[in-house]
Amino acid sequence: MENPYHYRNKAQYPIGLDKNGQPVMGVFANRTHEIIPIDSCLLQNQKTEQIAKYIFDYIVKNRISIYDEKTGKGLIRHIVTKIGIKTNEIMCVLVINGREIPKERELTKKITNTFPEVKAIVKNINTKNTNVILGQENINLYGNGYIEDKLGEYIFKISPLSFYQVNPIQAERLYKEGVKAANITKEDIVFDLYCGIGTISLFMSQYAKKVYGIEIVQEAVTMAKENAQWNQIENVEFIAGDVEKALDDLIYKKNIIPDMVMIDPPRKGLDSRSIENLLTIQPKRLVYISCNPATLMRDLAKLENLYEIKTINPVDMFPFTRAL
Repeated sequence: MENPYHYRNKAQYPIGLDKNGQPVMGVFANRTHEIIPIDSCLLQNQKTEQIAKYIFDYIVKNRISIYDEKTGKGLIRHIVTKIGIKTNEIMCVLVINGREIPKERELTKKITNTFPEVKAIVKNINTKNTNVILGQENINLYGNGYIEDKLGEYIFKISPLSFYQVNPIQAERLYKEGVKAANITKEDIVFDLYCGIGTISLFMSQYAKKVYGIEIVQEAVTMAKENAQWNQIENVEFIAGDVEKALDDLIYKKNIIPDMVMIDPPRKGLDSRSIENLLTIQPKRLVYISCNPATLMRDLAKLENLYEIKTINPVDMFPFTRAL
């Protein structure tokens, strides 16, 4: 990456109490839930960092209760920020163990008056005793519940729950490399497995006959469909569901066989059923975007009896970090 600083477009700050019972915001210490307070981070966007501090100071000054993992009591759990790097639109997500934030109207007004870049403020409800940061329910306090960013030629809507690469500068390079490797033609039917909000699906659509994107997160699929409409792209279809089941449905019920498959799974990699399906239908080309070399190696070993590995191209998505 040419300028590998302040590149993250998303920050998730846990809020808690230190050993003296004082409010603290920062990052979790490695393999613990002890929060290390941080003043600044060379990876985070400076504006969203400033906004998160502003919200935290408001919480402390107004003595709004803070979630205690040990007791399960208290209100504020996380402050999450997202920014459109190209648009400078910012979203703030307040993750709470409850339904109401004291003085939430006043807080909303202060945030938007102080930071006009903020286009969405969302209250996320998470009352479960869990390590998962975001709950499934979002309540809009300000704006439409999403922000926009531009990646390549396309505009994308980003919501609280939808996945969007945290380093969009490198993501654009990654997707261009992936599309180049796919060597898609206007006669090709393309499957995009784990498509998220449709970023790489839209990148591929201009070269393909038809693109089918599959994603398990319903909100992400809704965003993907809106992104396709927003960008006036008609040769893509997005399906909400588990990749394993949706792939079965496309292949065996709808008799749709892809010429090329783009795979961008989570860290756990591909499930065995999806690998079996790929080996059965034998698409001409596979492109596998991986965020975990260990599961990539495992999955390639299952595919290499039928497929030849042509190239492996690393892209530095997270400068100054290491795999844990």
